[in-house]
Amino acid sequence: MNAPLVDVRDVSHRFGQHPVLKNVSLTIESGSYTILLGPSGSGKTTLLSILGGFVNPSEGKVLIRGQDCTFVPPAKRPTTTVFQDYALFPHMSVGGNVGFGLRMQGVDGATRAAKAREALALVGLAAAFDKKPHQLSGGQRQRVALARALVIEPAVLLLDEPLGALDLKLRRQMQDELKAIQKRVGTAFIHVTHDQEEAMALADHCVVMNDGRIEDEGPPERVYARPATRFSATFMGESTILAGTVVETGDRTSTVATPVGPVLLPRALPMGSAAALAIRPEHLVLGTTSVGTKLGKADVSDIVFQGSFKRMLATSVEEPALRFIAKLPATATVRPGDTVAISCDTDQIILLTG
Repeated sequence: MNAPLVDVRDVSHRFGQHPVLKNVSLTIESGSYTILLGPSGSGKTTLLSILGGFVNPSEGKVLIRGQDCTFVPPAKRPTTTVFQDYALFPHMSVGGNVGFGLRMQGVDGATRAAKAREALALVGLAAAFDKKPHQLSGGQRQRVALARALVIEPAVLLLDEPLGALDLKLRRQMQDELKAIQKRVGTAFIHVTHDQEEAMALADHCVVMNDGRIEDEGPPERVYARPATRFSATFMGESTILAGTVVETGDRTSTVATPVGPVLLPRALPMGSAAALAIRPEHLVLGTTSVGTKLGKADVSDIVFQGSFKRMLATSVEEPALRFIAKLPATATVRPGDTVAISCDTDQIILLTG
């Protein structure tokens, strides 16, 4: 079995007495696009800084290509970092910026220029070689920073919220371009973001962090469809959360009593145990159905038109503390103030374990 490209082993870190990473272990495979996703203060940027060599962990090890790089400085490890502010030299041409890392390595001018042109062509900016950074748009400067990082052929490219400064339309365009570039070069990308949509658009390996720990990790489809914990279910997309107690159990099924009625689950759970259930917005259905799970009635408090769909917020009649979040067709006629019956497909109910 081949060793992973990056192997983070039991890494913890403290700033003074404040713990920001707590016994984190993580492996990254060659050619993967990994997203570190979490809210502010979750530890994702500190972990990226440790991978880049900008921070030495208080405990644990970081191996890259099987070599212990825990205390290797940034310039001597096989990683490069793309920062949110791009960090381009304003007095240098675009070609000079892209070739700067090669210059520091002692590569001759002709080779530097050829490699810089290659890297710029890779990111779709072949014609920008002689321009200055201020002559480029935000998205173009981002691609220059990417070319500068890729030209030295790192084993791992680290991206610290690289799209955070871009407007929505440009951010989505750059998501497509980043994924396409990563597939072309085959370099492992590790990308920090707090944007769930960005994570799902880019990642083939999604790592959800909270309070210095990894809450959940795996393909984004699995993390979204079957989140491992309550935090993952509510941070990686939205969910309606039902709390209940197991009141009946069989060989392969359990009945959970909830404030909006009984829910039958296709797995055996301990009698009397507490259960937390999550339902994604697209799996809630308005009106009564002959199949599925009935979830009582709800008073609609808000309808937000979002182009291809409407987002509905509603409060349960049976349990006023429960809020339903539903994704409805754009043509739905429901309005604030309406009272509606709510149900869902039983197979789409997620049992949360933490």
